[in-house]
Amino acid sequence: MELGFVGLGRMGMNMVRRLQRDKHRVVVYDRSPEVVKEAVQEQAVASTALKDMVAKLTPPRAVWVMVPAGEPTEGTIRELAGLLQADDVIIDGGNSYYKDDARRAEELKPKRLHYIDAGTSGGIWGLKIGYCLMIGGDEAIFKRLEPIFKTLAPENGYAYMGSAGAGHYVKMIHNGIEYGMMQAYAEGFELMSKSSFKLNLPRIADLWMHGSVVRSWLLELAASALHNDPKLEKIKGYVEDSGEGRWTVFDAIEKDVPAAVLTASLYTRFRSRQAESFADKMLAALRNAFGGHAVKKA
Repeated sequence: MELGFVGLGRMGMNMVRRLQRDKHRVVVYDRSPEVVKEAVQEQAVASTALKDMVAKLTPPRAVWVMVPAGEPTEGTIRELAGLLQADDVIIDGGNSYYKDDARRAEELKPKRLHYIDAGTSGGIWGLKIGYCLMIGGDEAIFKRLEPIFKTLAPENGYAYMGSAGAGHYVKMIHNGIEYGMMQAYAEGFELMSKSSFKLNLPRIADLWMHGSVVRSWLLELAASALHNDPKLEKIKGYVEDSGEGRWTVFDAIEKDVPAAVLTASLYTRFRSRQAESFADKMLAALRNAFGGHAVKKA
C-alpha cells in the first residue's frame, strides 16, 4: 500500500522501517531534514512539507500522524484537512485523548475526510517485535487500511475497537494498567533490595520469567535493567507521565470506578519529581508542634 507518514521520532522512524520491509510506498515528512534523509536511506520517499507529501500520494490517500499529543497533533491535522480531498484518511497514531478523536472525526465529516485513531503500544522495541494497535473509526476504512496494520503489528497484534475514539480509549486504559503493574514491580523490588538476605535481584527477575504468575514483558525489561545496573545507581528516581495515566484517573472519576491502584501509581510519579515535599515538611512541623517530636533543620 501507499502511506504518508508525519513524524519521524523514536517510534515513527522505526514504524517507517517496518513498513518498508513489506515494500509499502511511504512518503515521509518531518520538521528535521536530517531524519527525512535517514528515512530515504530506508527507501522512503522524501517530502519537504505537508503539501509536498500530499502531492506525492495517490488518491484516496492515507496519512499517518505520529507527533506529540496536543497542539502538534491538532495543528498537523488542521493543515492536512486543508490539503486532502474527499475519501482521504487521517490516522492519528499518537497518544491523543479519546474525546479529541470523536471531535476531530465530526469536524472532518463536512470535508468527507475519514479519521482513524490508532492506539499504538510497543515503544522502541516495535521495530523488532511489532506494535500492538488498538484502532477506532469507521470499520470500512479500518478494513481498507488493514495491510498497513498487518505490517506494523505482530501476529494477532491489531484489532478494531469501535467508533472514533475507541482505539485511543482502550490505549488509555492499557497505559493506566501499565502504571499499576510497573508500580507493583517497583515496590516489590525495593522491598527485596532492603532485605537482610542480600538477594540477587537480576537472578530473581530472571527466575520469575519461568512459570511464575507475575511473568511479563515488563519483568523482562526489569531483569535487563538490573543486569546492567544491579543497584540502579546510574539513574535518578524521576518519573514523568505522558498523560494517559491522568486521563484514566479522570475516566474513573467520571464513571465512579474506584481505581485505587492506578490513582496511587500516578500520584507516586508526581512524588518522584519533587526534590523536597512541602507536605512532608508540614507533617514534621505538626508532629513537632503537638508532640515535641524532633525535626531536622533545613
